[in-house]
Amino acid sequence: MGRVLHFDCFSGASGDMILGALLAAGLPLARLGEALAGLLPPDCRVTAEPVRRAGIAATRFRVEGAAEAHPHRTVAEIVALIERAPLSPSARDRAVRLFTRLAEAEATVHAVPVGDVHLHEVGALDSVVDVVGAVFGLEWFGVDRFVASPLNLGHGEVECAHGRLPVPAPATARLVEGVPVYADGPAIELTTPTGALLVTGHASSYGPLPPLTIERIGYGAGERDVRGRPNVLRVVVGTEVDPAAAHHEDVAVIECEIDDMNPQLYGPLMERLLAVGALDAFYAPVQMKKGRPGILVTVLAPLAGRDALARVLFEETTTIGVRYHVARRECLERDVVPVETPWGPVRVKVARRDGRVVNAAPEFDDCARLASERRLPVKDVQAAAWLAYGRLARSGGG
Repeated sequence: MGRVLHFDCFSGASGDMILGALLAAGLPLARLGEALAGLLPPDCRVTAEPVRRAGIAATRFRVEGAAEAHPHRTVAEIVALIERAPLSPSARDRAVRLFTRLAEAEATVHAVPVGDVHLHEVGALDSVVDVVGAVFGLEWFGVDRFVASPLNLGHGEVECAHGRLPVPAPATARLVEGVPVYADGPAIELTTPTGALLVTGHASSYGPLPPLTIERIGYGAGERDVRGRPNVLRVVVGTEVDPAAAHHEDVAVIECEIDDMNPQLYGPLMERLLAVGALDAFYAPVQMKKGRPGILVTVLAPLAGRDALARVLFEETTTIGVRYHVARRECLERDVVPVETPWGPVRVKVARRDGRVVNAAPEFDDCARLASERRLPVKDVQAAAWLAYGRLARSGGG
């Protein structure tokens, strides 16, 4: 059974709210401070304090002493900051990808090259800390997947470096494309660019809390205490329950055939489909009318994500129609077992049916990372991981 972290964004989302919620759910502040040490100048520190928002006890995360005269940076400058933080390679890569994605959204909004984008509010040190710290914290919980409720964006206007803009701010609107959103509550910004970036950069699906046994709950507080509404973001961490039910589910199968699209566009299409929440996607060659060779695009989607993924197909391809049907799928129970190789740890994904192991595979990214670090063939690291798992399984530990 897998472990899940659910973002409940009923009052929106921001980077500091997410970090506050993670700290409230058990992330040690000292570990967070260590992970951010390379980012923070000597006069800065991170703090967490208990507060109340509309009667709800929550944790407020702050970066103290981070005031800057000119809080704007390019992506290259932010990446240089991230490189100084003692993060795992996977956390560092994710943080860099998130800021690159944010810069791409800003570049689209302002019609300038990505390299010329200066991130203003989101380039400030406290915002960089929010994003990098949240990436570290979300990895610290070691969950298998992230789920989020639809995002409450708020409405009205927001003051930023470019003047007063409508909510959602243009960059936020770009970041939540293809994601279920709504606007409810007071006329203020509820989901910030950092919140939108972190939630959409982690969540693989959107909807209500899935069936699970709750292990941890944390409430992260926003800066303001909004009348009549708890300005908090909630995270719930737990283990999926009822394997028979949890691993049988209905999914939407969305398809279209294309015979007139530049092949270079299929790579970005796949990336966008997976980013928006596709459970799987694949291409197959087909013979179409008039004797034309074409490509069959098939997307597996959560039922709640069908509209968002159909929108991606219309936006990113030349198709003028898609079809879909509902299918029942069964997934094996999965968990991750760490093993030790002569060159370092490797995670092994173990799949079971009715409690019996039917498949196990070393995580390729772990093997590739160790192979690169030790200048070894990847297949040698894979073989060592297989041997280590075999020894563990024979001893009853796998």
